[in-house]
Amino acid sequence: MPEQLFLALVVCCLALVAAGIWYWSARHRVKTHMDPRVAEADAREQAARAMLEAVAEHTDDAIIGVSLGGLVTAWNAGAERIFGWTADEFIGRRIVDLADSSGVAEQYEVAMRIARGEGNLRYESRRFAKDGTPVEASLSVAPIRDSAGEISGAAVVIRDITAAKEAAEKQRAIEERTHQAQRMESLGKLAGGVAHDFNNILAIIVNYTDFAVEEAAGNEALSDDLKHVRNAADRAINLTRQLLTFTRGDTIQPQDVDLNEALAEVQAMLGRTIGAHINLITVPSADPVTVFADPGQVQQILLNLAINARDAMPDGGTLVLEANAAALDGGELDMQPPLPAGTYARLLVSDTGEGMPPEVAERIFEPFYTTKPTGKGTGLGLATVYGIVTEACGSLNVYSEPGVGTTFRIYLPLVTSPERVGAAVQRQAPPDGAGRTVLVVEDEAVLARVVTRILAGGGYHVLTATGGEEALALFRQHGCDALLTDVIMPEMSGRRVAEVIHESRPELPVLYMSGYSNGLLGTTHVLDEDIAFIEKPFTAHDLLMKLGEMVVPGLPVSPAPSASSAPALSPAPSLSSAASGAQAANVERTTVS
Repeated sequence: MPEQLFLALVVCCLALVAAGIWYWSARHRVKTHMDPRVAEADAREQAARAMLEAVAEHTDDAIIGVSLGGLVTAWNAGAERIFGWTADEFIGRRIVDLADSSGVAEQYEVAMRIARGEGNLRYESRRFAKDGTPVEASLSVAPIRDSAGEISGAAVVIRDITAAKEAAEKQRAIEERTHQAQRMESLGKLAGGVAHDFNNILAIIVNYTDFAVEEAAGNEALSDDLKHVRNAADRAINLTRQLLTFTRGDTIQPQDVDLNEALAEVQAMLGRTIGAHINLITVPSADPVTVFADPGQVQQILLNLAINARDAMPDGGTLVLEANAAALDGGELDMQPPLPAGTYARLLVSDTGEGMPPEVAERIFEPFYTTKPTGKGTGLGLATVYGIVTEACGSLNVYSEPGVGTTFRIYLPLVTSPERVGAAVQRQAPPDGAGRTVLVVEDEAVLARVVTRILAGGGYHVLTATGGEEALALFRQHGCDALLTDVIMPEMSGRRVAEVIHESRPELPVLYMSGYSNGLLGTTHVLDEDIAFIEKPFTAHDLLMKLGEMVVPGLPVSPAPSASSAPALSPAPSLSSAASGAQAANVERTTVS
């Protein structure tokens, strides 16, 4: 029995030894088989970490590690490039050192949300570089967790979007300028149409009033009443002229203008009218500053801005008018409209008045927009300035601060080799028409009668037509010594009438009349050099003087008509035939202008 028990114990021991040998052998075999896989996995993990570190180090974005206490624990090369701090300089500092006071409060709020477990917070804010330069930033913040899953800090990714925001702002400014230009153009077309019709009406009112004044000679009371009517008409003429200036519908005749001389002339005018409570200072340029513009319109720019400044200083202040030359780099965003790089003549009008908030400054160049009480302003002064400046291929901007004042800057192309303009001709009596025939083409029947009366009183025979086809028919039948035609008419413009007549009579003098030529007599409303033009509403003296300059006394009248076949429009009237034709041709017809 003991032997059997001993044998059993020996067998058990041998079995345990065999099992142990098998276990260790199997373990060795497993270890030998798995170690390469483990090593490979470790290598892959290390490579991935190296790649992530390389990406983090070479990305343009700032990648910053932050502890729960707000201290920086990691700072990559992107952070160095954006903010100018090296890792050695900024690791251990507070993350809030990159922000201003408003940014500090914002970052504390973000830290609290991260501590509560919120992840991937995205927002935009402003941070500051080491040298104080503002950095427009897009931030992404996510929590960092330790091996136990507890939040131990945050990873902050900051992208510098300063350039992108500047580009977006520039694009917004361009779109806003485009919208403003389109709005101004629409308003201009509306105002131009009104001005065209109104000028025809004013021409009738002005001249019939002048006729009545002549008839009322000796009747002092009636003459005085008529003078009041005439004065009111003059104010209406000025208002319409401002409308046309804004719409670029006013036909101008520019010349070289010295801005220093313009300043001196305006100073003399303002000295009598602006008021003793305004301290007026003019600062002329040390060197001549010359522009190519209409002299009266340059004065109007200064006067309108000066009057606007005066109204902004009811309790007194300082008004400065200055002329100089200034260089632009072409990148200015506040110019209306933008200008290419170059050197320009500049007018500055500054006041110490009430100033304007941004929402008002954005609209001040719109016609009829005014902040003045009813009856105190038309809303056309600054719109007129805008029209004049852009008509002269210039630009302007305005800076205003409530309670501080306003500064307007006007930029006009600089003339480098100016020409001197001759002295003005003194007013004189118009020459007598001496029986010469004038073909008048005017679609406004009442105004046609006014013109006929003026010319007849000046010694001319008159043929009157209310449209282009009628005018050509009269020319074929009677001929003429001069053509006086409206510009804008239904069916056929005055310019086209003249072109057809000039096919057979190229030497025939042509005088255009209009209150709104709409560019039909030249480009951008500047008269072509060969164009003779008189602006509506005109006086009898102005019309007779202008026509007299063209129909020179002593000029041979048109030869007698030939019975043979001639070109379709070859006219040849005699004075007597023209006179009789005038009676037949004075047809009164009302048409829509």
